[in-house]
Amino acid sequence: MIAAAELAERLADTRHRIATAAVTAGRHPGDVILLGVTKTHPPELCRMAVELGVEDLAENRVQELVAKRPEVAGARWHLVGRLQRNKVKELIGTHVLIHSVDRRSLVDELSKRAERAGVVQRILVQVNVGDDPAKGGCHLTETEALVAYARARPNLAIEGLMTIPPMPPTGVDPASAARPQFAALREQRDTLRERFPEVAHLSMGMSADLEAAVAEGATMVRVGTALFGPRGEGPWRKDPA
Repeated sequence: MIAAAELAERLADTRHRIATAAVTAGRHPGDVILLGVTKTHPPELCRMAVELGVEDLAENRVQELVAKRPEVAGARWHLVGRLQRNKVKELIGTHVLIHSVDRRSLVDELSKRAERAGVVQRILVQVNVGDDPAKGGCHLTETEALVAYARARPNLAIEGLMTIPPMPPTGVDPASAARPQFAALREQRDTLRERFPEVAHLSMGMSADLEAAVAEGATMVRVGTALFGPRGEGPWRKDPA
């Protein structure tokens, strides 16, 4: 685990990258939310990040998020990895923003569970802009229909769109490769807002390509390695002792 001083340096560098990209694009840096992706990292590091001002933390796995959440006071949690229907019940009522809703069956399960619990579940619709078979997300042409379907279900709040671009070919700059896909997601969001003005967020951009994402209108960037260093070998689990 990195030390507090190193995390502070990494955070300052990441915020500088976001601010520079935003100003260059004619945007306000404060319009971009930094999500610290804490996958495999221990709660001690999560708490350190919160103390330094990173209040939005994200996990790829439900079980890791559920284990860490009680250990970290003051954080707002996001699920950015794929969500299976049998894991939905573990998230409902926890105030987690789910970024990875990509099919009607998942929408139905989320709506059913949220209605039973008497809560409103916040979600983003994940779009597989690059048609990458290794990534989740609906097809770009299916986005409007899925958003409309989710919006019609009770107890769901659809707040925006998310995408993860494919890995770039060897030797190709990740930001250059991803930027057309970020632009496509922004265009889709802008079209959707004519019908659904609440679909505002664009969750896109990670450590290697956040500048391109901010330039194309990202409102949330998901940064892991640039903040916390290399990932561990497996998910964090609480020691039963």
